[in-house]
Amino acid sequence: MGENEIKVIVKWSGKEYEICNLSENDSIITLKNAIHKETGKSPEDECQLSSLKMKPGFKVMMMGSLEEDIANASVPPEDMPEVINDLDIEDEEVAIESKDVYLAKIDRRIREYKINMLNQPRPGKKLLVLDIDYTLFDHRSTAETGYELMRPFLHEFLTSAYQEYDIVIWSATSMKWIEEKMKLLGVATHNDYKVIFYLDSSAMISIHTPKYGVVQVKPLGVIWGKFDQYTSRNTIMFDDIRRNFLMNPGNGLKIRPFKQAHLNREKDCELLRLAKYLKDIVCEEDFSSLDHKHWERYKPKKKRRTEARDKSSGPS
Repeated sequence: MGENEIKVIVKWSGKEYEICNLSENDSIITLKNAIHKETGKSPEDECQLSSLKMKPGFKVMMMGSLEEDIANASVPPEDMPEVINDLDIEDEEVAIESKDVYLAKIDRRIREYKINMLNQPRPGKKLLVLDIDYTLFDHRSTAETGYELMRPFLHEFLTSAYQEYDIVIWSATSMKWIEEKMKLLGVATHNDYKVIFYLDSSAMISIHTPKYGVVQVKPLGVIWGKFDQYTSRNTIMFDDIRRNFLMNPGNGLKIRPFKQAHLNREKDCELLRLAKYLKDIVCEEDFSSLDHKHWERYKPKKKRRTEARDKSSGPS
């Protein structure tokens, strides 16, 4: 290999691809085309490779789906009603039409959706259902490793939650992608906590609201219908998209999205604070009766009783 030539090893989907015949004067578009030729994935464009100061055999980890798959998934069916963006959903009670129709859809998911059990539910535990993208992981930014895009304190959060909660991961993506992300983040193999199962987009349903039209949601009734020990009283779901829990608004907590990981990694403490919230509410008899929109204001019962006692015993 000539002294001005560059060799790059691209790792994607568990395989390594050797990209040769590049020079320092080539641009990212040249590398992009070479990577796309080998893997079907397409990175970003324009600076020269020399500015990256890559050592021989530099490895790049790629994440995401094939461009062809993305293109196919981006083309909606002709008869598909418009699905709204979460930014359009205001912080309000959203009316849902034809509830019987959606309950029938949930019943169908309960009957037909196959769950691959990773670990068994534990008696007496509450249930924590977690989204992935922007909740646990910045899936839009780029990095050499998944750990750079992982939300800070993820493993500490899951370890803490696991003491009182069984954990389920529910993402609006494919099961293969969920499994890859969980491996990448070290969640699937962690020794201090276990996930009992994953749910993918196939477990979701579409509903129609008078104000917002058709939206895709994650109905917790699918889980409750399959597992008697989980109900609206002992289940909480964290998601950065509010519409995902429109069918169960009393059980959903909208988490602040974790974006631009490289800029925000040092100051994001959301999971640490939510770990404390989960500890504080664990003795509540009915999670659906709590105001999760104002979770930061929540005071545990013991603290509320102490404050009330202090007030009543104050100077008259």
